[in-house]
Amino acid sequence: MTAVTLSGIVKRYGGLLAVAGVSLDIRDGEFVVLVGPSGCGKSTTLRMIAGLEEISEGEVLIGDRVVNALPPRERNVSMVFQNYALYPHMTVRENLGFSLKIAGADAATVAAAVDDAAAILALGDLLERRPAQLSGGQRQRVAMGRAIVRRPDVFLFDEPLSNLDAKLRSQMRVEIKKLHQKFGSTVVYVTHDQVEAMTLADRIVLMRDGVVVQVGTPLELFDFPADAFVATFIGSPPMNLVDGVVGEGDGGGEVIFADSSRLPVPVSARGGVSAGRRVLFGFRADSLMPRGHSVREEGDVVSLRLAVNLTEPLGTETLLFTEVGGAEVQGKMFNPRPVVAGEVLDFCLLLDRCHLFDAETSAAIRV
Repeated sequence: MTAVTLSGIVKRYGGLLAVAGVSLDIRDGEFVVLVGPSGCGKSTTLRMIAGLEEISEGEVLIGDRVVNALPPRERNVSMVFQNYALYPHMTVRENLGFSLKIAGADAATVAAAVDDAAAILALGDLLERRPAQLSGGQRQRVAMGRAIVRRPDVFLFDEPLSNLDAKLRSQMRVEIKKLHQKFGSTVVYVTHDQVEAMTLADRIVLMRDGVVVQVGTPLELFDFPADAFVATFIGSPPMNLVDGVVGEGDGGGEVIFADSSRLPVPVSARGGVSAGRRVLFGFRADSLMPRGHSVREEGDVVSLRLAVNLTEPLGTETLLFTEVGGAEVQGKMFNPRPVVAGEVLDFCLLLDRCHLFDAETSAAIRV
């Protein structure tokens, strides 16, 4: 196993700054996911680690070696691409063994490594097929098998599941997680899908416009977002954000909304804001639930009587669209019963799970 260190790496394409000084320590055996919207620099960062993009400034270390000047083949990393990158004229067996073959391994070593990878990924019945005869999920398993046979120091994944349907993506997430548990290798994984990031990562690196916005475990980003962008990017559905202004009030103040309704300042920000400050009041759907369905109905809870405008039944839960502070928000009902549009329900808002963000900077306000 090998650590990866990024020290102020920068990538420029002429006058365009694609990656702006990213620094990151990836521990031995850690599964780190780079996530963010399209164009945020995550794939470019991965390609600089792989040696497929030249580094404009900064250093990349794999283990204790600075690898900036090393070609990809000398970095001992394996990369799995979005488009599989399989040789169409070769069989699965030949694709799996190709990298070892060109590295000069003898036939017996290649055969043993291929058989081992095929057994791990359930490819034994497909070894004599060509890529055109495989499904998308099978092609992706072959691409992962080709990475495995090399026994690299670091596995790099560049949006490997984006071409698969929802069911296959879910299955392949499980397979990738099992592989990491089996080998304990260092993994750097790029995706724009926050569900993949939440389910796979030991730590998430959320990027935006070429910079790192927040680094932490999935639950750290979910429960303690650094700013409003993190709050709305991580989590499904995204966090509700309602514009307001801090007013005077007992118990640490209150937030006044556009429709003149008011809510107490969230627990996490009490004492940290002054009257007149423009803020975003944030809460997740599972912090706004009807009475009788809420995870908690006592303690630091605000009661709200709200009309339901729209519902999205999802089986074990139902998303409820309503309005708070003049803005459309989503609540949630577990163990659901049918709810019709226009029905008025008594909701519990869990104030100790709400957040406050500065309206101008979007930074989280916490004391």
